[in-house]
Amino acid sequence: MVFCNEASAKLKAGANVSAALTSANWSEFISQAESYLNNVTRINFSDTFASLNADVKDILEDACGSHAAMAGIQYDMSGYTSRAEAQTMLDVNYTRLQDAIKLLKDKKHTDFMNDA
Repeated sequence: MVFCNEASAKLKAGANVSAALTSANWSEFISQAESYLNNVTRINFSDTFASLNADVKDILEDACGSHAAMAGIQYDMSGYTSRAEAQTMLDVNYTRLQDAIKLLKDKKHTDFMNDA
Protein backbone atom coordinates (compact mmCIF):
# COMPACT_ATOMS: atom_id res chain seq x y z
CA MET A 1 0.00 0.00 0.00
CA VAL A 2 1.68 3.10 -1.30
CA PHE A 3 -0.90 5.86 -1.78
CA CYS A 4 -3.10 5.37 1.27
CA ASN A 5 -3.65 3.10 4.22
CA GLU A 6 -6.57 1.19 5.69
CA ALA A 7 -7.46 3.99 8.10
CA SER A 8 -7.77 6.49 5.24
CA ALA A 9 -10.09 4.22 3.26
CA LYS A 10 -12.22 3.38 6.30
CA LEU A 11 -12.59 7.06 7.15
CA LYS A 12 -13.99 7.71 3.68
CA ALA A 13 -16.29 4.68 3.91
CA GLY A 14 -17.88 6.14 7.02
CA ALA A 15 -18.76 4.97 10.50
CA ASN A 16 -21.23 2.36 9.28
CA VAL A 17 -18.94 0.40 6.96
CA SER A 18 -19.01 -3.33 7.61
CA ALA A 19 -16.85 -4.47 10.51
CA ALA A 20 -16.61 -7.87 8.78
CA LEU A 21 -14.04 -6.44 6.35
CA THR A 22 -10.56 -7.61 7.30
CA SER A 23 -7.24 -5.87 6.91
CA ALA A 24 -6.57 -8.25 4.02
CA ASN A 25 -9.80 -7.06 2.34
CA TRP A 26 -8.80 -3.43 2.76
CA SER A 27 -5.30 -4.17 1.45
CA GLU A 28 -6.83 -5.73 -1.65
CA PHE A 29 -9.16 -2.77 -2.21
CA ILE A 30 -6.24 -0.35 -1.84
CA SER A 31 -3.99 -2.37 -4.15
CA GLN A 32 -6.73 -2.36 -6.79
CA ALA A 33 -7.24 1.39 -6.33
CA GLU A 34 -3.54 2.12 -6.79
CA SER A 35 -3.40 0.01 -9.93
CA TYR A 36 -6.51 1.71 -11.27
CA LEU A 37 -5.05 5.18 -10.68
CA ASN A 38 -1.75 4.29 -12.35
CA ASN A 39 -3.57 2.90 -15.36
CA VAL A 40 -6.27 5.54 -15.75
CA THR A 41 -3.73 8.38 -15.56
CA ARG A 42 -1.13 6.48 -17.61
CA ILE A 43 1.46 7.47 -15.03
CA ASN A 44 3.05 4.93 -12.71
CA PHE A 45 2.90 6.95 -9.51
CA SER A 46 3.75 3.86 -7.44
CA ASP A 47 7.30 3.75 -8.73
CA THR A 48 7.97 7.45 -8.10
CA PHE A 49 5.80 8.09 -5.03
CA ALA A 50 8.66 8.92 -2.65
CA SER A 51 9.87 11.72 -4.93
CA LEU A 52 6.46 13.26 -5.62
CA ASN A 53 5.39 16.70 -4.47
CA ALA A 54 3.32 16.63 -1.26
CA ASP A 55 0.28 17.98 -3.13
CA VAL A 56 0.41 15.10 -5.61
CA LYS A 57 0.72 12.61 -2.75
CA ASP A 58 -2.34 14.11 -1.06
CA ILE A 59 -4.39 13.91 -4.25
CA LEU A 60 -3.34 10.29 -4.73
CA GLU A 61 -4.27 9.51 -1.11
CA ASP A 62 -7.66 11.15 -1.58
CA ALA A 63 -8.35 9.26 -4.81
CA CYS A 64 -7.08 5.94 -3.52
CA GLY A 65 -9.05 6.23 -0.30
CA SER A 66 -12.23 7.08 -2.19
CA HIS A 67 -11.80 4.18 -4.61
CA ALA A 68 -11.14 1.70 -1.80
CA ALA A 69 -13.97 3.13 0.30
CA MET A 70 -16.45 2.52 -2.51
CA ALA A 71 -15.43 -1.14 -2.57
CA GLY A 72 -15.86 -1.32 1.19
CA ILE A 73 -19.28 0.30 1.06
CA GLN A 74 -20.57 -1.96 -1.69
CA TYR A 75 -19.26 -5.05 0.12
CA ASP A 76 -22.16 -4.88 2.58
CA MET A 77 -24.53 -1.92 2.73
CA SER A 78 -26.64 -3.35 5.55
CA GLY A 79 -24.80 -1.41 8.27
CA TYR A 80 -25.79 1.97 6.89
CA THR A 81 -28.94 3.61 8.26
CA SER A 82 -30.54 3.39 4.82
CA ARG A 83 -29.72 2.60 1.22
CA ALA A 84 -29.81 6.35 0.61
CA GLU A 85 -27.02 6.86 3.15
CA ALA A 86 -24.88 4.19 1.48
CA GLN A 87 -25.63 5.66 -1.96
CA THR A 88 -24.67 9.13 -0.78
CA MET A 89 -21.38 7.76 0.55
CA LEU A 90 -20.76 6.09 -2.83
CA ASP A 91 -21.68 9.27 -4.72
CA VAL A 92 -19.40 11.51 -2.66
CA ASN A 93 -16.46 9.13 -3.02
CA TYR A 94 -17.06 8.69 -6.74
CA THR A 95 -17.11 12.44 -7.30
CA ARG A 96 -13.90 12.93 -5.30
CA LEU A 97 -12.23 10.13 -7.27
CA GLN A 98 -13.26 11.58 -10.63
CA ASP A 99 -12.15 15.10 -9.63
CA ALA A 100 -8.75 13.77 -8.54
CA ILE A 101 -8.31 11.83 -11.78
CA LYS A 102 -9.03 14.98 -13.80
CA LEU A 103 -6.34 16.86 -11.86
CA LEU A 104 -3.80 14.05 -12.20
CA LYS A 105 -4.38 13.71 -15.96
CA ASP A 106 -4.38 17.43 -16.80
CA LYS A 107 -0.97 18.43 -18.15
CA LYS A 108 -1.31 22.00 -16.80
CA HIS A 109 -1.84 20.66 -13.28
CA THR A 110 0.90 18.06 -13.47
CA ASP A 111 3.38 20.66 -14.72
CA PHE A 112 2.40 22.94 -11.83
CA MET A 113 2.70 20.14 -9.29
CA ASN A 114 6.11 19.08 -10.59
CA ASP A 115 7.42 22.65 -10.49
CA ALA A 116 6.34 23.23 -6.90
